[in-house]
Amino acid sequence: MIRFAVALALLAGAAQAQPAPIAIGLSAPLTGPDAAFGQGMRAGAEQAIAEINRTGGINGQRLALVVADDAGDAKQGLSVARRFASERVGFVVGPLNAAVAGATIPAYADAGIVAVTAVAWAPLTARGHWNVFRTCANEAGQSTLAGAYLARQFAGRRIGLVHDKTTFGRGLVDGVGRALKAAGQGEAAFEALSRGDKDLSALVARLKRARVEAVYFAGLAAEAAVLLRAMREAGLDAPLVGSDGLLDKELSQIAVAEGTVMTLAPVLRLPEVKPNPAKPRIPEAELFAAQGFAAVEVLRGGIAGARSADARAVAAFLHGGAPVKTVLGPLAYDGRGDLKSDPRRPSYTLQVWRRTPDGRIDYAGNAIDP
Repeated sequence: MIRFAVALALLAGAAQAQPAPIAIGLSAPLTGPDAAFGQGMRAGAEQAIAEINRTGGINGQRLALVVADDAGDAKQGLSVARRFASERVGFVVGPLNAAVAGATIPAYADAGIVAVTAVAWAPLTARGHWNVFRTCANEAGQSTLAGAYLARQFAGRRIGLVHDKTTFGRGLVDGVGRALKAAGQGEAAFEALSRGDKDLSALVARLKRARVEAVYFAGLAAEAAVLLRAMREAGLDAPLVGSDGLLDKELSQIAVAEGTVMTLAPVLRLPEVKPNPAKPRIPEAELFAAQGFAAVEVLRGGIAGARSADARAVAAFLHGGAPVKTVLGPLAYDGRGDLKSDPRRPSYTLQVWRRTPDGRIDYAGNAIDP
């Protein structure tokens, strides 16, 4: 009986000695128009945490993912931030949307929470916050590349700029405008639409009156598809150039998308979870699955490097510039939380949507020279 009591005491002591898991929050749009992107980021983060825990965790501590749906909405994102702060979550993967990140990063900073995000919005890391790190290059790379392509391919010709009124879209279109101006070329038209618009006939009529010969659209695939259809129905054959926001099955299903050019970060396909993967990830989910996976790896590298799960210690380690190993390759940060440039890894490439032998419209394997 004494031996049994001693054994129970030892087991209880071992359980008490087991460190609590490190909580990592996930703030992503799991519902709403950007749900496919958010679900991809969630799948990648879940996969990374499962693999890290399978190999013993970080510094002897396991990880636990705390999932929250911000719906791509700034107000809901702030509610998520307050929840994470109250639950003493020290680290966050996300947010994914620029407007949500812009609203919540200051709140996370005040709460002592480090956020690793795939938001490319350039001003995000220019505001002096100690706690934000990106897994991608900022949008300035997309704007510069698209602007240079337009200035070269359509030198001396009339270029129209259209955006979707979002933080993401306005940042991109302003950057393209600056790149065109630097190349000695202005825009012939500057227009805006709203997400969800179905009738763009008036906007397209203005583009026709401006005699545009190419259109840059800063927005997402659903509105790009509506814009392309309206342009072709009005007899406007100007090619469309856009960003990685065009990566969606919506665009691949319309014939008029053929010839559309987009800027795109190299997309890494994560292996499906074995032995029973749910179903193959759709392209828009695939785009952010690797980003979610890498965000967890950045936090793992920061916690391991700092030898601490204290958020400020982790941020200080990452700001020090030591590279951390991720599925995207080694990522190293400057003092603002932006990625240091790496000549071995292009920030963005140009891809063109073309018809495949089986009749689909696809961008895969269709890189073009910048």
